[in-house]
Amino acid sequence: MSRAEQPSRRTVLAAAVAAAATAGAVVTGTGPAGAATVLDADEPGPDRPVDNRAWTTYRDWRSGVAEGVVAVPGVRPGVVIGVPAGTTEYTDPHTGTTAAWEYATWTSPVHLLRVPATEAIASWNARTPDGTWIQIELSGTYSDGTDTPWYVMGRWAAGDQDIKRTSVDGQSDGKSSIWTDTFAVDDAATGLRLVSYRLRLTLLRRPGSQLTPTVWRLGAMGSDIPDRFTVPAATPRVAEELIVPRYSQEVHAGQYPEYDNGGEAWCSPTSSQMIIEYWGGRLTPEQLSWVDPSYADPQVDHAARHTYDHQYRGCGNWPFNAAYAATFRGLQGVVTRLGSLTDLERLIAAGIPAITSQSFLKTELTGAGYGTSGHLMTVIGFTAEGDVIANDPASPSNEAVRRVYLRREWENIWLRTKRYNAGGAVVSGTGGVCYLFFPVRPTPRQRRALAAVGVR
Repeated sequence: MSRAEQPSRRTVLAAAVAAAATAGAVVTGTGPAGAATVLDADEPGPDRPVDNRAWTTYRDWRSGVAEGVVAVPGVRPGVVIGVPAGTTEYTDPHTGTTAAWEYATWTSPVHLLRVPATEAIASWNARTPDGTWIQIELSGTYSDGTDTPWYVMGRWAAGDQDIKRTSVDGQSDGKSSIWTDTFAVDDAATGLRLVSYRLRLTLLRRPGSQLTPTVWRLGAMGSDIPDRFTVPAATPRVAEELIVPRYSQEVHAGQYPEYDNGGEAWCSPTSSQMIIEYWGGRLTPEQLSWVDPSYADPQVDHAARHTYDHQYRGCGNWPFNAAYAATFRGLQGVVTRLGSLTDLERLIAAGIPAITSQSFLKTELTGAGYGTSGHLMTVIGFTAEGDVIANDPASPSNEAVRRVYLRREWENIWLRTKRYNAGGAVVSGTGGVCYLFFPVRPTPRQRRALAAVGVR
């Protein structure tokens, strides 16, 4: 996100939704380990208004309804196209190109939300060879007994040669709407909630091809975060710092403006690349060959291109960043919400850094030097006083990326759902949203820490 105070993603999207229409509908590693700290990652997490459910096991993939897909076992079970269920045409709204695609679908069982939700965000991890792509949809039941339509949560490919990776605007039934990557009840004050959902996965490939997408993880996070301008303070319990690579988005200002006007807005992919490399993910010279050789840190340019959402016109689509991380061998990624700094401390204690989303005025975060309506940074540790150590990509150089932010200030700007903007108007906050990237085969300690914050 730009270091300047920009309109919020929901403000921008609300205007776009009124005019937009749904386009081209398709048939419906191991890494560093944390040292022992004051906090025991085995301790159970507090009750939180968040529900995470993911389908990842061979048994999971053999449940639900399969039309043309086959579950495959192994270290990383998933689903692939077996015998296609049919052929469909898709007109890419960003190129105008119409092409035929073979398809197969997998529909999850109904998941009853432990926490009836005002919002839901899907995540997926997949491999999409050239000539293949996937679509993710969500349909659910409201607390009044009525059903949502099937909403498109994303049309995704790791590359951008076959289709343009995209969210879909203009989706609403008068009770809920899709805001880029987020299902949201239109008026939570009415008491209406999403009480259950199904996910539908469509795998597509060029007719006659033997290639197939492989999907290893599919899930969603439902939440009902209460409106709040401030949050309770959590007692510091961890003093530890993880060694995470440091990259500045500002180094890339002006590069590849076709991807959200260049590096000035690349906080999300820059943060993602930091953690990917922390876990050992590396890009090959061949993968980076398209980047101008005069540019420093070409992997950041690559991350921006491969997280770019052509509808949102930005690199900040949360599930697209998680899916990008999972294209690296041995990694998986999810989008979730955490409830406190204690949750973050549990993860840091187990060696798992996190990418957090926050918004604030320049006066609300001492030492930042900027204000923003939406910015991603990487939390890598805590000082002995409990202050937050962050790799903040909105820094003038890689050397300046490591920052220490006051605990109480940082806690509030991340976890609140309401805030005042520079004009004094009440606008939304992110309510603890974060990306978590972690190994396909986490250590027992990492697995327990993830489970303690609701991620499995």
